[in-house]
Order: sequence, then C-alpha cells, then structure tokens
Amino acid sequence: MDQSAIEVRGLSVSYGAAPVLVDVDLTVPTGAGVCITGENGIGKSTLLRCIASLQRPDAGEIEIFGGPPGSTPEFWRAVATTVEPPTWYPGLTTREHAELVCRAHGLDAADAGIDEALERFGIASHADAVPPSMSSGQKQRLTLALALLRPSRLMILDEPEQRLDPDGRAQVAAMLAEYRDGGGTILMASHDDVFAAAAGTEVTGMAALVAG
Repeated sequence: MDQSAIEVRGLSVSYGAAPVLVDVDLTVPTGAGVCITGENGIGKSTLLRCIASLQRPDAGEIEIFGGPPGSTPEFWRAVATTVEPPTWYPGLTTREHAELVCRAHGLDAADAGIDEALERFGIASHADAVPPSMSSGQKQRLTLALALLRPSRLMILDEPEQRLDPDGRAQVAAMLAEYRDGGGTILMASHDDVFAAAAGTEVTGMAALVAG
C-alpha cells in the first residue's frame, strides 16, 4: 500500500485552559488534495501549523511521508508552506527573493523560469520592487509564486485565496491543480469552496476530523 503523505492521529492542542483541537485524525494520501473548511477560530490554522512543524501539539502523533515533521533536512526539502508569514529580506527585490529561493533548493536561478513564474502570477512588473512596497494582494501572489517555484512534494497552505481578486483566485487554483496533476500533494485551509474545487482538492469540515 502506498505511504500516505500525511497521517494525524489523536491530535490535541489547547491555549491555556481553552481546547482548540481535540482528538483530530486526518489522512492525506500521496498525490491527493484536501481542503479543510470551517469558521474562524475553529483550529484550522493551528492544525496546519502542527503539521508543518511550526507548533508542538499537546498530544497525538503526526507523520509526514512516514516520519515526524521537521525532523530532518529532507522534510524541509519536501514541504513548502505558506502557513507562516514570509520573511522579506531588506534590500532584496522580488526577483532576487525568487533567485534566493531557487539557489537554496539547488536550482539554477537562470533556468528556473523565474520571469515566467512572476508573469503567471501577475507581478512581473514588480520584479525590481522590494516586497514591502507592494500591496497585500501582490505580496500574497509573490508568496505563492515562491512556494510553487521551488521543488516540493507537499504544499501546506493557509487560505491561499486570501487578498486575491477573482482572476487571481482562478489563476492560483489552476496552478495548484497543475501541481497536483504533477504528483504533488496539497493540504490547505480555505473559506472558498469554489476555489478549493478548482484547485482539485476535496473539501472536508473540521468537525469531520474529530475522532469518534
């Protein structure tokens, strides 16, 4: 049987005395796409942070491609995530951020298709701008462009449609569907069922992930 990309068993997280996640189970097969929905404050982002090794749960187990999240350099080579706000390096332009990401992942920046990626995301005209000078929607497009530009086997995305106009949502959804068609696995949270479907993901509510 093929190994699942993500296995979550009995995950629980509390903030102080307030439980946020209680006995959450989740399986995402390799090559599948899952979109978690639910109202704000229900724990979607917390679940993604735990799976992306950005937060330690109080209880439960998480396996990513058969191993614990964040335990090896191979994990970070395999997993691209937009759960944490990106770090913009002072003085580096949009293109230079893309070049840095490519080099960090062993890609030849000259052959990685950076200009084409920026064009597809509608930010080619800002290639020589520094990201802090861009609008929130443009920065969101850049964040997604960088995640898709680098090689990965799994993408963990927190509301990737946020701050995008309808055309931008359609374009990003198409690129995520293309990523899945190429064998990549997607786990994301979203409030937009139309976007989730266009991205080729199966929608599931947080309530369905509670064991029992």
